[in-house]
Amino acid sequence: MGVRRRTVLPVTRTRYAARSRRHGSRVAVLVAVLLVLPGIGGCRDEPAQPVHIRIATGSPTAVYHAFGQSLATILNRELPNVRAEVLVTAASMENVRLLNTGAAELGFTQADVLPADPGPDPPVVAVARVYDDLLHLVTTANSPVRTLTDLRGRRVSVGAAGSGTEITVSRLLTVANLDDQVHRLPLGLDDSVVALRNGEIDAFFFSGGLPVRAVAQFAQDNPTRIIDLGEWTAPLRRGNPEVYVPRDVPRSVYGIDPVTTVANPNYLLVRADLPEDLVREVTRLLMERRSELAAAHPAAGRMSPRSAIATSPLPLHPGATAYYRDSKP
Repeated sequence: MGVRRRTVLPVTRTRYAARSRRHGSRVAVLVAVLLVLPGIGGCRDEPAQPVHIRIATGSPTAVYHAFGQSLATILNRELPNVRAEVLVTAASMENVRLLNTGAAELGFTQADVLPADPGPDPPVVAVARVYDDLLHLVTTANSPVRTLTDLRGRRVSVGAAGSGTEITVSRLLTVANLDDQVHRLPLGLDDSVVALRNGEIDAFFFSGGLPVRAVAQFAQDNPTRIIDLGEWTAPLRRGNPEVYVPRDVPRSVYGIDPVTTVANPNYLLVRADLPEDLVREVTRLLMERRSELAAAHPAAGRMSPRSAIATSPLPLHPGATAYYRDSKP
């Protein structure tokens, strides 16, 4: 009786001059890659197991989650044998931890959460710079809190433990000499909104892309004030020169007085050990389906290939680099 031979599909990477042919080739290559990934199975006569992509996001009412949910829908629809799902998390710091421990494949983070020097071979790298977070300091319109220093002695939500908000706020309170003068509560966005509505806190911080849905809803239902933080950008930049920049929150966003605040880049990260062709396809869909992503949240519509490559201090994944290189006009 003869031995049944297993035929493993080859992994090739042929480039075509015509973009439509190139994309078709990439999908074919991706199918081959997914079939030969360890633990997936490489036999023609055995059904391939789906490749799971877990996307670490944040609060269900914040931008990361809306963005991630839309991205998961696109990946499930357009990548053969991929099963993408969204993880609800405390956001940036937890997302980076999940990627580092192998509990997620993709994840969003603020740039100021990342180490200034990730080393020569980081286990987590970048797919794209996706948009900028703006730091919100939210209170009620009749509150005595009108400036950052008015938080002295007050109850303030500084963001959930493990969030990028917590990191940014900690640095902000330090440069404002308010470290030990604010009663800090580690609440996530949804709990912060409830606590402010119920008078359990005097204000809350949240860092997110415009508009933050939970903030918009609160402002619609309650007289609201967002505190201007523009003067604190320069002090923050002294210790983090490549991260923080001033950005405006215009009246049109929440229907209240415009302010200037502190902005911070957001990145979509990926585990460095994911296959190049898979990450290339994820990057392609991220860029080519921007209008669909923007329908889920306007912040996603601000991406572009030109801005996406600015992911310092992290390098781009080779698959992302290949997409940006090949997609140049």
